[in-house]
Amino acid sequence: MNVMIVEDENFIALELERIVQDAGHQAVGPVSTMEQALAYAPRSDVALVDLRLADGLSGVQLARRLIDRFGVDVIFVTGSPKSIGHGIEGALDVIAKPFSADQIASALTRAEALRRDYAGRNAIF
Repeated sequence: MNVMIVEDENFIALELERIVQDAGHQAVGPVSTMEQALAYAPRSDVALVDLRLADGLSGVQLARRLIDRFGVDVIFVTGSPKSIGHGIEGALDVIAKPFSADQIASALTRAEALRRDYAGRNAIF
């Protein structure tokens, strides 16, 4: 599974990249702006998205575009989980910083299972 990392803090982005790869997935990015993320969206299945990006508070708007335009599953990874309220329709999870590798890996496992289940239900025989 291709996992885009949308994070403007370099240390956190590198840690997420390591976790994604250790979980057996391909990391896309990391990217730090909405423009970069939208450019990589066609190559991504899932995106780990922070709320505060290098170009401002654009994580929620980015998530909406990734979900609606590209069918990318979004998992928020943020230091401000309360800013999301009850979540964003279509987003799979909200993980608070600081996070553990297990939290990220578990969310990716759930995302992969949902993608497999969805693909199986929509297969043409």
